[in-house]
Amino acid sequence: MNSPRRDALQVLMDVAEDGAYANLRLKEVHRSPEEQAYVSSLVYTALEHLKWADYMLAFYVKPQKRVIRNILRLAVAELFFMDTPDHAAVNGAVQLCKECGKGALAGLVNGVLRRMLREKDDLPPLPQDPASRLSIQYNCPEWVLREWLERFGEAETLRLLTAELPAMEIRAQWPYTNEELAAALPVPYVRGQVDDNCFRLSESIPLPALPLFREGKIAIQGEGAMAICRFLGDMRGKRVLDACAAPGGKSAYLWSLTQGDIDLTCYELHPHRVELMGRTFARLHVKARCEEKDASQVPEDAAPCFDAVLLDVPCSGLGLVREKPDVALHRAEQDIDALCRTQAALLHSCARLVLPGGTLCYSTCTISLRENEGQVETFLATHPEFTLEEQRQLLPQRDGTGGFYMARMKRCI
Repeated sequence: MNSPRRDALQVLMDVAEDGAYANLRLKEVHRSPEEQAYVSSLVYTALEHLKWADYMLAFYVKPQKRVIRNILRLAVAELFFMDTPDHAAVNGAVQLCKECGKGALAGLVNGVLRRMLREKDDLPPLPQDPASRLSIQYNCPEWVLREWLERFGEAETLRLLTAELPAMEIRAQWPYTNEELAAALPVPYVRGQVDDNCFRLSESIPLPALPLFREGKIAIQGEGAMAICRFLGDMRGKRVLDACAAPGGKSAYLWSLTQGDIDLTCYELHPHRVELMGRTFARLHVKARCEEKDASQVPEDAAPCFDAVLLDVPCSGLGLVREKPDVALHRAEQDIDALCRTQAALLHSCARLVLPGGTLCYSTCTISLRENEGQVETFLATHPEFTLEEQRQLLPQRDGTGGFYMARMKRCI
């Protein structure tokens, strides 16, 4: 039978080497609650410090193939960033080599790790260049950090990278109330900074197993995502389109905010995500039309028919690197050009559906001038029928949320 470390190794390889998403991959691991927590903690810790581990290991061992490379990454995570006793981390890595049929390399792994431990207080120095140094320390792409350093300065960028975020964020789903949720929570919490309906928990709890979750009284949702729905404005009695809706969290919150007094339509491109959204709405008692549609392909002669369109576009997700360390692994600088083309197409297409006097709200979960302010500026320059009412960039160190961006535009004619 595989050990928990073996499961962690397989997940790490799938995420770091093959582009899988950590949260989805970890759901496929089935162990006791204690072992499940250990596997998740080990994987996420390794992902959070992957660049640091690779940088340091390069001084102690020549490049290794896939299995040994990731066994060393896990061991470094345990030795330097977790509470695992040193002997247990080293012995665990050696045993993992044997479990994986790499027993011949167990001595190499043992020697590398023990040497790193001996030199723990005198490890190789990090680069002096701020972008390179911060990239290694905080597992963030250098090209992202260069923009942030230019925009915010080194001190503020460091605060952004080290901001403490809650273990879990949840909210009540109407007609369940905040007061009822507060009385039912078994762990400490604080209310949100930008949306008082957000309950920020000090530790994660297994919500899907709770009756309140199954009954559709609570939803897992980050405060930044909630803030986008608030930013859209009062939608009571309005006809609203959520143009990139799956998995449906923002639509469900709009339904809750309006206490069901909303005519809600949801577009989603992929059939399996339409089904996922339908299940979410069924659990949360949301009434909405779910349509399998590509929001970037609205016909040019389409008649405006919505009071508001929420356009939460595909983006680089770099505002969530603190919460989802695998996000940085899946993004390269060249990806941004393709994302920007998609975002521009969605804006141009969905603008046709906004009634005169209506609202178009563009949002992302990234901190990127090209994807955010630059995208909106270009759209407004080519669509004079829209004016910018307000734009906002949430930042972890300032707002206590992920790095969400939102811009609200009004159609004048």
